[in-house]
This record gives sequence, C-alpha cells and structure tokens, in this order.
Amino acid sequence: MSHKQPQYINLNGMLMDLSTPRVMGILNLTPDSFFGGSRMQTAEQVVGRIEQMRNEGADMVDVGACSTRPGASQPSLQEEMERLRKGLSLVREVWPEAVLSVDTYRSQVARMCVEEFGVAIVNDISAGQMDGEMFPTIAQLGVPYVMTHMQGTPETMQQHPHYQHILKEVCLFFAKRIDALRKLGAKDIILDPGFGFGKTLEHNYQLLANLHELSLFNLPLLVGVSRKSMVYKLLETTPDEALNGTTSLHTIALLKGANILRVHDVKEARQAVTIVGKLEENLHI
Repeated sequence: MSHKQPQYINLNGMLMDLSTPRVMGILNLTPDSFFGGSRMQTAEQVVGRIEQMRNEGADMVDVGACSTRPGASQPSLQEEMERLRKGLSLVREVWPEAVLSVDTYRSQVARMCVEEFGVAIVNDISAGQMDGEMFPTIAQLGVPYVMTHMQGTPETMQQHPHYQHILKEVCLFFAKRIDALRKLGAKDIILDPGFGFGKTLEHNYQLLANLHELSLFNLPLLVGVSRKSMVYKLLETTPDEALNGTTSLHTIALLKGANILRVHDVKEARQAVTIVGKLEENLHI
C-alpha cells in the first residue's frame, strides 16, 4: 500500500514493514479454546496446522498454550511451559524460518520461548498487569511486544464489563502502559484493543468503529476478532459458522488501519488483505 509510511518492527534482527498488513496465524496448544477447530492436541495435528498456515501464506504464527477464552481456568506455569516446548519444537522442525509469537502473560514463559526457541514477539493479553516482571523482561529481551487492553482477568472479564467512555478509557490505559514500558527501554510496541477481553458486544463494535483513533499513538495495531462472540452472537450462529462474518470484520479493520490480523483462517485473511490493498492503491487516482 504505497501511500503509507513504512512502519518497521525488528524481528530477531530482520526488519518487517507493517505498513503492508500482515497475517498472524493462530496455533492453539490448549485443550479448551473457544473455537474447536483450532484446538491442537496431537503432534500430527500440530504439524498439519503448521503446514497449512505456511502454505496459506501466514506472515507469522502466534503459539499459545494457555486459553484466554472468557471464564477459562489457567494451567500451571510448568504445564504451559511443557505444552509450548513440545509445540515450538514441532514448529521449528516443520518450518524453521517461521516468525513466531508466543501468547502468554507469564514473563518466565516469554523468556523461555525467546531464549530457547528464538521466538520473535511476545503477545501478552494483560499488558503486563498479570505479571509484574513482564515489562522488565521484555525490555531486557528486546523483542516486540503486543500490549492488549483487557478489563479484569480471563476468569472474570466478561462478568460485568463497564465503561463510561470506552475509547477514552482504552486510550488512557494504553498511554499509561506504553509510558511504563518505554521508561524501561522497550522499543517495539504493538497495540491490541482487546476485542472480547472485558467488553460487551456493543463495546466491541464501538471500539472497531473508532479503531482509526488509536493511530494517535503512531504504533502498529493488531486486531484479533477471528470467530469471536462479536461475530457469532450478533449473527446468531456459532464459532464454526463465523468465518464469513470474521472476514467482514477483517476487511473493516484493515480499512481502519489494522497492521496485523490474528486469525484462525489464514487464506481468507490474506484475501482480505489483497483486496483492501488493491482498493487503497486506487484511492488517489
């Protein structure tokens, strides 16, 4: 998308320009994800999923071993690490050069994944609030960090989400958390508004409608709406039937400035990126 200013992140010494939107495929190593089609339990399933994402053109893979669906109970540190070691070993065998992100709120897990497996990005749903060591760890590791807005914790976040003005509150939250992390010396920060993380259906659509306002931070935006309740509850369907609605939201998010789409369905997300890219090429004729 030629009219956009380059927006680089440093991935293990390689610069990736996010002014061209990127697709982050989801690799779930949890037994209890909200979308059954993404749960990977056997080595064969994991390998099949990795190969599928590579073949469909994923730019990066987000590996998670700790379910963050509403009401989820959390595995022990040891269990999360064990799941990730097995999963990341398989990824490195099948797709050695893959750009990897780890979805964790635990600093020890983040450190292990970066140091042992060369994981390039840490994706933390809690923005450092569930582990006080996360920000110092990120600053020390020097890896890009996805900072997510969440009200509450995965166990409690959907019980009674409440905001006076959601956009202002999310912006204020990011301003404070960005400042705290930058003071420690961290450089590459990516913002995730946290669709579904302590938000009602209305809150989610208020945020998406005003997603472009988050450009005030001049940081890349990651959007994770894939097959979430903001799609299937509105359309009165199920996660399994939510691909078409998801693609609609991906298209809107791209038009409103999303730089990374975190998705279950890589091929369809790539198609949305291609179509919006062609549209934006022709905005100024």
